[in-house]
Amino acid sequence: MVAQQSRHVPVLVVGGSLVGLSTSVLLADQGVEHLLVESHRGTAIHPRAASFHQRTMEVFRSVGLQEAVEEAAAAEFEQGGAIMAVESLAGKELHYFFHSYNEGVEGLSPTDRLFLTQVGLEPVLRDRAVELGAEQLFGTELVSFEEHDDHVRAVLRPRDGGPEQGITCDSLVAADGAHSSVREQLGIPMSGRGSFADCVTIYFKADVRPLMGDRNLSVVYVNHPELLGFFRFSIGLDAGFLAVFSTTAADGTRDTQVGEGLSVERAIELVRTALGDSEIAVEVESMQRWSASSGAAEAFGRGRILLAGDSAHVMPPTGGFGGNTGVADAHNLAWKLALVTKGLAGRGLLSSYDPERRPIGALTAEQAYTRYVLRVDPSLPQEDLQEPLDDASIELGAVYRSGAVLDTSPPAPLDDPRTRSWAAGTRVPHTPLPDGRSTVDVAGPGFAVFCTDSQAEWGKVAEEAEKAFGVPVSVEHVTGAGLAGTALVRPDGVVAWRTSQLPVSLDEVLAAVLDRPPRHR
Repeated sequence: MVAQQSRHVPVLVVGGSLVGLSTSVLLADQGVEHLLVESHRGTAIHPRAASFHQRTMEVFRSVGLQEAVEEAAAAEFEQGGAIMAVESLAGKELHYFFHSYNEGVEGLSPTDRLFLTQVGLEPVLRDRAVELGAEQLFGTELVSFEEHDDHVRAVLRPRDGGPEQGITCDSLVAADGAHSSVREQLGIPMSGRGSFADCVTIYFKADVRPLMGDRNLSVVYVNHPELLGFFRFSIGLDAGFLAVFSTTAADGTRDTQVGEGLSVERAIELVRTALGDSEIAVEVESMQRWSASSGAAEAFGRGRILLAGDSAHVMPPTGGFGGNTGVADAHNLAWKLALVTKGLAGRGLLSSYDPERRPIGALTAEQAYTRYVLRVDPSLPQEDLQEPLDDASIELGAVYRSGAVLDTSPPAPLDDPRTRSWAAGTRVPHTPLPDGRSTVDVAGPGFAVFCTDSQAEWGKVAEEAEKAFGVPVSVEHVTGAGLAGTALVRPDGVVAWRTSQLPVSLDEVLAAVLDRPPRHR
C-alpha cells in the first residue's frame, strides 16, 4: 500500500448510505471522532427502504431527529396507510395485511412506524451527523485495507482524482452493502436462501388518483396472473414505483429474471398491467435492477473489522425489515465503539456484537423470506419455511445473549413487547414518565438503573459506580411499568441485568458488561 498522506482516526465507517449514515450520526452524538467514506458522490437517488419501524424511530429520537424524520416522511407519503394485496390496483382486492401501518403496535413506543424513503431520510441523517461534528468524504473509494494487531490500515482514493490517502483506525465498520468488498476480502461467507429472483424496480409517472379512489394504500402487493410485484405511490398519486419479482407468459412460462434486458416499452406494459388500466399514460423515469435474496454472514466481523447492514445480512423487501435491521446493527455498535474508544470499556465489549446481532439478523432474514413466499411467490420451496412470527416482536423484541448481558439462560427467539417483561437481553419496554419522557429515553449515553423502591439508596450506588467506572449511571424510579425489582439498562436501551435485592454494588455487573476488571475496595 502506498499513499501520499497518512493520518489516524479512531473509527473508519465504509459506506455512506442508510446504515453508514446512521452509524455516523450515532457516533457523532457520543463525541466519537470518525471518518465516513462513500464511493457515491451523494446520498440516495432511488427511493428504497420506504418503511421504518418503531425501534428505528426510537434510535432517531435518541439523537434528536424524530421531528425532522416525521416531517420528511409527511412530505413523501400520506402516513398510516394500508398494506394489502390486489390482482391489480383497479381490480380485485385480495387481502389486507394491515389496514393501517401502525395497526397492532399502538402504545408500544413513543414513536410510530413511518413510510419514508432513503431519498428523504439520508440527507437528514447526513446533515445531523455533520452538525454534530462528523467528517464525511463522499466520492471517495476504499482501495484496500489491512488489519494489524493494534490497528487497521486503509487506503482511500477520491473518485474525481487526487492523491490516495492512508488512514489508520482502531476499528473499521463495513456498511458497504450487499456486495461488500470488505466482507469478501475477509472471506466471510453468506448462509441462507441465496438469490431467488432477478427483479427490477420501475420508477414512473402516472395519474393513479382515479384508480386509487378514496383508499389510503401504503404498500400494494400485486398478485396478477401475468406478474408478481408491489407498488408504492407518491403523496400526490402522480408517480410511484413498481417492483416486479417475476412475470408469467400466456403459456404459463414463468420468468424470474425480469431485470435482464427489460425495455422501456415492456416496462410500461408491466406498469399498466399492474395498475389494471391498459390505456393509462405512463412515463418511465428510470429502472433499477436488483436481486431478491435472503441470508446472513457467518460472522459479523473479524478482529477490528465489523460488518453492519446489508454487508452482514440481506433480505427481500417483504416486511420492510432490511434497512431497519441495519439501523439496529448501527445502534448496537455505536455505544460500544464509543466506550471502547474513550477507554471506558475493554475491546471485549465489541466481541458482544456478533452474538447479539447475528442471530436476530439471520432470524429476520428468514422471516422476510417467509413473507416473500406467502405474499409473493408460493411456488418457492416451503418444506423448511419458518412460521411467520409476530411483526411487533420482530421489530421490538430482539433477545440478546453475550458477555454484555448478565443472563446465561437460553434466549427465547423473540420477546413479545406487549408483555413488558423487562427480561435481561431485551429492549426496555415503553412506559410514559411523568415528565413527558418515555422509559426508552432514559438510558444513553450512559447506563440507567430502573427501580421500584429504594431510589435514594440506588442513587448512592449509582453515584459510586459512576465515579469508579467513569460512565454515567442515572436512576429512575418507575411504577406501573411492569417491573418487579430493579433493572440495569445499557446505553442502547437493552436490559443488561435484573435483581430483586435491595441496593448492592454495581461493580461486578459493570465490570462484566464493560470488559473491565472490578475496582479494588
